[in-house]
Amino acid sequence: MIPLILLAVLAFCVLVQLFYALYYFLPLSRYKDPEPDTLRPVSVIVAAHNEQDNLFELLPMLLDQQYPEFEVILVNDRSTDDTEFYVYELERQFPNFRVVTIKKTPEYLNSKKYALALGIRAARYEHMLFTDADCRPCSDRWIEKMQSGYSAGADLVIGYSPYKKLGGFLNHLIRYETLLTAIQYLSHANKGHAYMGVGRNLSYTKSCFFRNKGFASHIKTTGGDDDLFVRDAVNNSKASIVISKEGQTVSIPKRTFREWLIQKRRHMAAGRQYNAADRGRIGTFISSNILFYTLVIILLVLNSHLTILAALIGVRYLVVFPVYLSVARRLDEGVSLPLLPLLDIAYFFSYLLLGVSVVLNKRIRWK
Repeated sequence: MIPLILLAVLAFCVLVQLFYALYYFLPLSRYKDPEPDTLRPVSVIVAAHNEQDNLFELLPMLLDQQYPEFEVILVNDRSTDDTEFYVYELERQFPNFRVVTIKKTPEYLNSKKYALALGIRAARYEHMLFTDADCRPCSDRWIEKMQSGYSAGADLVIGYSPYKKLGGFLNHLIRYETLLTAIQYLSHANKGHAYMGVGRNLSYTKSCFFRNKGFASHIKTTGGDDDLFVRDAVNNSKASIVISKEGQTVSIPKRTFREWLIQKRRHMAAGRQYNAADRGRIGTFISSNILFYTLVIILLVLNSHLTILAALIGVRYLVVFPVYLSVARRLDEGVSLPLLPLLDIAYFFSYLLLGVSVVLNKRIRWK
């Protein structure tokens, strides 16, 4: 009797996943970015804390963007390396490059949000585009492509930012986790349910920022300058997405499992503050996958109803995985087909472990 109940629950989990794959995710594989209607002036804002080596690479790429009117604002946030000397020279050479220097952050404020807020206040233009110091635009038309999102009447544009391909299983896992997370938030935004974006590639207007009182609702929270801002903004702002390769930024991934866990714990901690409806949609998808793998393991141990079990696994893999791969191709993201089942299992169980970790240990820092 118990194995039959477990099989019924497993079948329900598969149905849930098929619904998400076909209703939410599959349309993303056919999505086309909006055509730009006009080339608006843009302020590109980067907050950096002791990122001299990354800025050596990033800032020339930003200043070399093929766009008629833009400025680059570097918020030098309490850096103790040689960032100050490097950006001083750039200011002399490029009239569209400016530096905002922070010597000390007020104790009651989150340092990154404080840095971004000062950069936003210093911005000359209404339309702003954000990335991080360890990111690189994938083309010299990055600004242009991201600004095309405003042609649909939006004042918030959510972009995609994959991680650089390196060797090793951890890198495969990081890139798969980034892809699957992006599939979720981009597809939900495409359906009119935007709940997050990533600060590595995000754009919004000054009006949108001030209309939603900036980061006020989560100013003391570590993280959330991107996803929690999007959470607040979509209540009275329209969001659009841009996913083409030319509109992406690529980021440098963590090199150790410990560094990656710290990063993900910070992201998941902010996720606890999502709206109930968003948590319900995300939680249903994640929970159905974790429960799916858990039940598969239990039924294999019980050696029960293996034919039906194999059929359910086959249906899930033959529908869900092709959708993932289809979206990955649209995002120009490579996924190792032989590793895909293992990566999928590792992703959902690491999500479970990270969730438990966040609940048990709430002390999380940015820098």
